Amino acid sequence: MTLSKTRHVNERLTLALALTPILFLIMLLAASVYLFGADASYGANQIALVLATAVTALVAHRTGIRWQDCQDGIIDGIGVGLGPTLILLSVGMLIGTWILSGTVPTMIYYGVQILDPQIFYAASALICAIVAISVGSSWTVAGTLGIGLMGIAGSFDLSPAIAAGAIVSGAYFGDKLSPMSDTTNLAAASTGVDLFEHIRHMLWTTVPSFLIALMVFALLGGGDASTPEEIAALQQSLQVEFHIGLHLLLPLVLMLYLVYKRFPAYPAIIVSALTGAVFAVIFQPEAVQRLAGDGDLAPVAALFKGIWQALFAGYEANSGNTFLDELLSKGGMSSMLNTVWLIICALGFGGVLERTGILNYLLRGALRLVKGTGSLVATTVATCLSTNILAADQFMAVALPGRMFRTAYEDRGLSRLNLSRTLEDSATLTSALIPWNTCGAYMSATLGILTLEYAPYAVFNYVCPLIAIAYGVTGFAQKPAEADEAIAAELA
Repeated sequence: MTLSKTRHVNERLTLALALTPILFLIMLLAASVYLFGADASYGANQIALVLATAVTALVAHRTGIRWQDCQDGIIDGIGVGLGPTLILLSVGMLIGTWILSGTVPTMIYYGVQILDPQIFYAASALICAIVAISVGSSWTVAGTLGIGLMGIAGSFDLSPAIAAGAIVSGAYFGDKLSPMSDTTNLAAASTGVDLFEHIRHMLWTTVPSFLIALMVFALLGGGDASTPEEIAALQQSLQVEFHIGLHLLLPLVLMLYLVYKRFPAYPAIIVSALTGAVFAVIFQPEAVQRLAGDGDLAPVAALFKGIWQALFAGYEANSGNTFLDELLSKGGMSSMLNTVWLIICALGFGGVLERTGILNYLLRGALRLVKGTGSLVATTVATCLSTNILAADQFMAVALPGRMFRTAYEDRGLSRLNLSRTLEDSATLTSALIPWNTCGAYMSATLGILTLEYAPYAVFNYVCPLIAIAYGVTGFAQKPAEADEAIAAELA
């Protein structure tokens, strides 16, 4: 769309027109949850997003935008999600082969020995935080350690919702403070601040928020954990189904090493998934042949079929132990297709909102609410959350407000570091709390629990934005604009 066309749209848009598709979507999503409950994400929400996209196109037509421009916006919006979609599908493959190879069963086997159920939630958050700082990716941590920790939580008969909340909290804390994180670099770049100054300034909000989260997880404890006898029975069942050994953790070590060395996420996950497949053939040939389920095939052909099936359909346990079968029957590329469907519909809606100028109109309207530092920070948080909801992508939720609010912070004599920190406190963290956002959908699909179920327990992800607002209202830890000049002079 040309610049002149964008100006034309903004001039003809009214608040009523801009809010029409938003209110329509809210109404449909509410009806979806009312009618379908927990199953709303398995089709009903997707229909709501598609219909809201159609309404947005009608509003665009009312303001003089051609259908072709709307379609281009939808395609561009979906294009933003192709990278995450590839990662999501590859994680499905990885889960399938890591279960079949014995990697996940080994993580569960040793994890129930090492981790005390009374401190499991807090320990999981801390472990994920440390690893996420090292690798700079919340997605990688959830797709590797997160899978094993969810299995261990199931073995202890602990709450999967709280476990997932702890994993997400830790993963996002580490992601925020890692110089290798995409969103951390994007927040610094979109506001024009130094990366390491940005990370240091984030400590004011992230550290107290994470300490609060750890205290909550410690208080939640694990009072309903399984007894030692039940754990021993589970370990025995695992040993019957798989050959267990520390060497089977090498695919996990390889994955974390590749990401740490800045190997691109998609090929890194594919390589790790295929490494799991090789380990399955070498160390778990009986399990591979059982998965193939065809006694007429030659041994080599059965191994090939079993691996192939794990990659596209995941692992299916038939041990006779109902709990173990439910714990390990998951994975495969096909398990991620519903999530991909949701992401495509959500990004299409976000893309057409941006292309028609509606999103920009609403964001600029938010700026008019700013009266002082407190309202500026609160409006930034609300804008980032709204963009996460409407555009369904955390990168857009960082970049768009980052560009728009930059001048507002400067006009009030505030350092841009305050803006970059607030972008991360809100845009990065709230993305995992929204079911149709790429991050929320990914975490749900990878950890095997609905976003709205783990969201109340992702303590760090919603406490941090609240602390950011509190700092804005009180003026605490708000650097003045002179800090930008001092940092620029120091770096020069």
